[in-house]
Amino acid sequence: MIMLGVILLVAIRLYTLVLVGRIIIEMIQSFGRTFQPPRWFIMIAEVLFMLTDPPVKALRRVIPPLRTGGVAVDMSVLVLFLLLMVASMLVRALLLSST
Repeated sequence: MIMLGVILLVAIRLYTLVLVGRIIIEMIQSFGRTFQPPRWFIMIAEVLFMLTDPPVKALRRVIPPLRTGGVAVDMSVLVLFLLLMVASMLVRALLLSST
């Protein structure tokens, strides 16, 4: 049981890092309108988006963008990040209670 919990914690941590990578890439795309990424960057971005798109798109259907003036802020990535943190805390609590 402990081994399963550790594996789950590692998986959550890795997915969180992938999500942070997605956030960084989205910021680069948003702020650097004339940015021409090299081929390796596009390949890495494609993998990150492929891994994170299913839950982000599912959350976008449920959570509308937050309108702030003329700008709409996508909250789905933030909500997914918070859900991963809560899942990590729950797994840690279960691990500590089982030892």
